[in-house]
Amino acid sequence: MTQNNDFALDRRTVMKLGVGVAAVAGAGVNLAPGAFAAEPAAAKMPALGSRLSRAEGPLKVAGQARYAIEQKLENMAYGVTVQSTRPAGRILNIDTTPAKAVPGVVDVYTFQNTLKINKPTVYSKGGGATEEFTPIQDNIVRFNGMHIALVVADTFEAATEAASLLKVEYEDGEAILDINDPKAKPVLIEPMGAAWGDAAAGLASAEVKIDVTYTTSREYNVPMEPHATIASWDNGKITVWEPSQWVGGARSVVAEFLGIDIENVRVISPYVGGGFGSKIGAHPHVGLACAASRKLGRPVKVSLTRPQTFTGLGGRPATRQTLSIGASKDGKITSIVHESWNETAIDDVHVEACNNVTKIMYATPNFSTRLNVVPVNTVQPGWKRGPGENPSAYALESAIDELAYALNMDPVTLRLANWADVDPSNGMPWTTRQLREAYAAGAEGIGWWSRNPVPRSMREGRELIGYGMAAGSYPMIRTASEAKLVFHANGQIEVLSAATDMGTGTYTILAQTAADALGVPVEAVVVRLGDTALPRSALAGGSQQANNLSGAVDRAARNARVALLNLAASDPKSPLQSLKLAELTFENGAIRPTRRPAGGISIAALLKAVGQDKLEIEGNTFAAGATEDMKNAADRSFAQLKGPAEGGVSAHSWAAQFVEVRVDEDFGTIRVKRMVSAFCCGRIFNPKLAESQWISGMVMGLGQTLLEEGFVDQRDGRTVNANFADYAVPVNADVPDIQVISVGIPDMQATALGGKGVGEIGVVGVAPAIGNAVYHATGKRIRGLPITLEKLA
Repeated sequence: MTQNNDFALDRRTVMKLGVGVAAVAGAGVNLAPGAFAAEPAAAKMPALGSRLSRAEGPLKVAGQARYAIEQKLENMAYGVTVQSTRPAGRILNIDTTPAKAVPGVVDVYTFQNTLKINKPTVYSKGGGATEEFTPIQDNIVRFNGMHIALVVADTFEAATEAASLLKVEYEDGEAILDINDPKAKPVLIEPMGAAWGDAAAGLASAEVKIDVTYTTSREYNVPMEPHATIASWDNGKITVWEPSQWVGGARSVVAEFLGIDIENVRVISPYVGGGFGSKIGAHPHVGLACAASRKLGRPVKVSLTRPQTFTGLGGRPATRQTLSIGASKDGKITSIVHESWNETAIDDVHVEACNNVTKIMYATPNFSTRLNVVPVNTVQPGWKRGPGENPSAYALESAIDELAYALNMDPVTLRLANWADVDPSNGMPWTTRQLREAYAAGAEGIGWWSRNPVPRSMREGRELIGYGMAAGSYPMIRTASEAKLVFHANGQIEVLSAATDMGTGTYTILAQTAADALGVPVEAVVVRLGDTALPRSALAGGSQQANNLSGAVDRAARNARVALLNLAASDPKSPLQSLKLAELTFENGAIRPTRRPAGGISIAALLKAVGQDKLEIEGNTFAAGATEDMKNAADRSFAQLKGPAEGGVSAHSWAAQFVEVRVDEDFGTIRVKRMVSAFCCGRIFNPKLAESQWISGMVMGLGQTLLEEGFVDQRDGRTVNANFADYAVPVNADVPDIQVISVGIPDMQATALGGKGVGEIGVVGVAPAIGNAVYHATGKRIRGLPITLEKLA
């Protein structure tokens, strides 16, 4: 995305004087004095780059941030979904008589009494949906936990009781339960492969080689806020309150579900209680709620229970990867051969791109990779933080560590010996790649060079001590977006965008961006998000939203400066009207004569003087000449998404992860003692928020490595640990001392303001770093996640 410095705009395209802002239910986070908690030094810094705390934090703590399911609507009905207890086959009959007899039950919807729901267009075909499955449209059973009925009642209690009374008759079919099932038939996804040189010959002639297989288990997103929606049909239009990472995409999917014009759909999502990839698309239960609301002519709330969130939508699929790496005795990699397999739904395709890191991290003259999907009877897998890059880095960086020991070479030294000066997959130069600096900073922070490199050589009492490291990468994904600034005569400035904030700090960063670009106090800015009635925004996923939106807000602010100068010079009521445009300047939120060092007129005073209540200015990061169809495609689908290789350069965020572990020699328990990670993520808009994202990703990686695993009952395909008691995620006691370091520099080739993604890179490389540390501590190599004491025994 390049930055256009030509802001001499036609006033008719940027000025809408006196036009009211569309009424929105999206939250307006008021940045009043005290709303931003800042460290003392922040007061002396520009707004963008300051360590401001999240603006919406006080609202959440005080219970004033109303989430999707907390909306209160008149005549609300409550829907409870019923899920299959079989993994495959057909439903012969669903007896709804006992359920309908429960007082307060409105209706029970099944394939025998269906709600018409159309199949949405999935992301791989340019749509906004993450799965094609539409519930209760037929009697086919695809997986255990599939939605097979919706019970709607006047109260949640009645709906829950009635749902327990449904009697379902099945005809069982033969199921394929997981990636290791002998009946499973992998399908090669040829377009996802990559090759150059002669990988087989390079491997055969290598002086040193390793040939290993790594596996990862099913992982679930498990955000604190459950998946829940409220749909309200009214006179041919529908409003949907949905915890969404992408209201534009959800709007598109809802329109397809119902077969109505997208202009008749509004999706509202001011706050999101975590998503981690699971709330990008509108899932099947949303379709049920919307169709039921239309059928009944009243609002319908559908909330999945915690167990239902494990099968009502998919998390990261199980993967298997084989890696063969050949090298010379001095450590130069001569060939890499990589093949991967991941689970997918029995009648849908999800690709976990396990070669994403493998094909770009190291220079090698010979390379070959293939990706396969394995259809099984499971819910369609989806995205979880660092999709593709996470398992790719796990296998590659574990294998590189094994190669380092085979060569008797330091793991950091081996990585530096195979430094890629350009992107090996396409020959393009990097935008910025401060990975060498990350290696140095991380190694110094952890004390890497002071360790004894021999496995099982370090101990303290009965604890074995191990050090491990790994590299990581995440692509700079970009989608053009737009924003609007509204200047009010009372001095308040609004930033409007359909973007969502799921706890990452979007409210805060956009306020900082506007304040910085306009030279006004950040407290003067109100940010409104999460509503399709607001300007279009790409999804909050792929670590792109802050960069996309800050660029759009900055452009709107630049447009505003031009518009305000024009207004001051041309309006007959302006106090500065006697001056020419060239004699005016905009500085520190005020318009003043160029030759006057101080004073001038504030934006609010100018609007009052010319008799206007407000001024609305738009800005976007679309290419010049972008059509409305192109802008809508960016807002509603994946059609306009741009990957890291744009404009002849390759843009990525980079990480070097270092850890120290302690392994109890008697019990085999593993404790991560310290984590030190260095990141190259371009310009950091808010260090406090970036550090929070990095740390949270690292904690998630710790959970993946040592705790998280979805268990499937081999008798009936049921997910047996579908709850917070049995699906273990890290708690405070599991989290060690964590240090994060920024080594990045502004990357103006990557984004308009020089930032790169911070949200997903934190998790990439954590698993291999911990696994490599466990090997250093114990001398035992574990090649499957999670690493448990049983595997160390």
